[in-house]
Amino acid sequence: MQKKITKAIFPVAGMGTRFLPATKSVPKEIMTLVDRPLIQYAIDEAREAGIKEFIFVTSRGKSALEDYFDHAPQLERELRKKGKTELLETLAATNMESGAIAYIRQHHALGLGHAVRCARRLIANEPFAVILPDDVIAGEKPCLKQMIDAYEETGGSMVAAMEVPMAQASSYGVLDVKEDMGSIVSVKGMVEKPKEGQAPSNLAVIGRYILTPSVLRNLRNQDSGAGGEIQLTDAIASEIEQGRNVYGFRFKGQRYDCGSKAGFLQATVAFGLARDDLRDELAEYLDELQASRRAAE
Repeated sequence: MQKKITKAIFPVAGMGTRFLPATKSVPKEIMTLVDRPLIQYAIDEAREAGIKEFIFVTSRGKSALEDYFDHAPQLERELRKKGKTELLETLAATNMESGAIAYIRQHHALGLGHAVRCARRLIANEPFAVILPDDVIAGEKPCLKQMIDAYEETGGSMVAAMEVPMAQASSYGVLDVKEDMGSIVSVKGMVEKPKEGQAPSNLAVIGRYILTPSVLRNLRNQDSGAGGEIQLTDAIASEIEQGRNVYGFRFKGQRYDCGSKAGFLQATVAFGLARDDLRDELAEYLDELQASRRAAE
């Protein structure tokens, strides 16, 4: 039986420059997808997967993240006074218990691997998850929960994976597959952002990871990789070289890249259409918009 995954790292130190000027004063992770900030989707997914300790790797200017997960006594009093119990329940989901959440500063932007390494003292010697809030995944069962269920059978390290067009493979970490077993693939290598035409497969790594503590040891001794950054995929690839098992997991669900403007807009439409209170009005507007475009052509 594998040791339970109860800790998750959330690398949220990025400056969000693709969303300027909005991110000049608001952390990208607080930007709202319908009516919840991106980070709330990541936290909800982690909670449903059984995560109990949440480790945020932040940077200067991210204090709004800390405030978001704190209690808001004055707001709560006003809602209670007005009898708005439904809103109180919604607000309660944003609160974190004292001690459940920790914040660590990443002083230099040296890559995802470096961000994970910053949290090493809080992980100690146990397996852990990493969640990238930019990757929002809609599924019947949360992606991390799917992975943890699979991990309990396989052990080792595991990365979420999805098939992408070969022309886009150079934008991702890509798996070199040893054995394809359906939803789970055994991995013999990983390449971060391979040159065009040199990707070993079209199976790309997406922002969910289950990692063994030995990955942290690899990161401690690792040199800079692609883009001059400390790459997490390189540390995972070292696991394979050292004879430990690494798996890719084809999750069931739709992934939205909310680190891009187009992906954020696509997610907003998809999540809006999934809401009973928004679906009809939004669908009607989209139909009218499409009709107007056709008429203009």
